[in-house]
Amino acid sequence: ALESNQFFVVYQPIFRMDDMALVGVEALLRWQHPTQGVVEPANFIPHLEQTGMIVAVGREVLRQVCRDAVEWHRRRLPIRVAVNASAHQLATGDFIAEVAAALRETGLEARYLTIEVTESVLMHDAEEAILRLRQLKQLGVRIAIDDFGTGYSSLSYLRQFPVDTLKIDRSFVFASNDVQGRALLHTMVQLGRSMGLETVGEGIELETELRILQAEGCDTGQGFLLGRPMGKDALWEYLIRPRVASDRQAAAHTN
Repeated sequence: ALESNQFFVVYQPIFRMDDMALVGVEALLRWQHPTQGVVEPANFIPHLEQTGMIVAVGREVLRQVCRDAVEWHRRRLPIRVAVNASAHQLATGDFIAEVAAALRETGLEARYLTIEVTESVLMHDAEEAILRLRQLKQLGVRIAIDDFGTGYSSLSYLRQFPVDTLKIDRSFVFASNDVQGRALLHTMVQLGRSMGLETVGEGIELETELRILQAEGCDTGQGFLLGRPMGKDALWEYLIRPRVASDRQAAAHTN
């Protein structure tokens, strides 16, 4: 699949909760199988990780995402892009150099790139993870803890991780409709705020979930309710559609 360029990237929009402005996208990997069609990541990423091929695939994904981001920026849409990093990638000695090379070769400003790492990956070897994350921060990229709340991380370690964003796992967003679930979500958002971190609500699928996240002061969010993952070209059309409508309204008002 790698040799035949069957892997491809889709992007899910991320919105600011207070005004619903699009501020970034998360890159997600897919496999266009020649006979089975599009294969979901849960059915192949574990195999990439077990074989170590996730390092080679991740390298190509990173470069592609940076190239796409630069193209959007040239079209005056300076949005942030987030890329997931696996335990294998973070552990390899070449990962920091690969991120630096991708930024250098594509010309993407580091501040527009976010590296997402799950809580469980960070806690696998916390001391080593702290070192790696600090090296990434020296490049100028942003760091996000993905699926926050599911990895049983120590709060003392959380304070040491040089992160910018907490992505609250979908399970907590889903459970926010009852009293106890709402209390947990409230605690997570307030934890992020007290530490000066951006909070992202993941997997928003219902209008009630969106309203709760907004009421709790969550900074940004993503999910099927707001926007499904889409290819680069489809995302471009999605991005310019509201702007075109706004420009037309402005022109009509001026005339």
